Amino acid sequence: MTRLTKTTLFKSTKPRAETPMDKTTRAVTEILGEETEKRRIKTDRLRKARLEREANTLAETPTPTAKPSTARKKSPAKAARKS
Repeated sequence: MTRLTKTTLFKSTKPRAETPMDKTTRAVTEILGEETEKRRIKTDRLRKARLEREANTLAETPTPTAKPSTARKKSPAKAARKS
């Protein structure tokens, strides 16, 4: 059995070189992350503006009063047919 020493126990591995595919993947991930963050910020801003506008619209409009319902009268021709 070999003797355990610092060099045999802890073998240093060389860092793997970044392939062009890895570079592309990293770049795409960064771009998509930035776009997602921008989209989230924009959505939050638009949602806040919409909610404020709806709150102002509801506060400004008076509550409608109930209108008396007007029953439609049947035309004389239809009334004559049923009699």
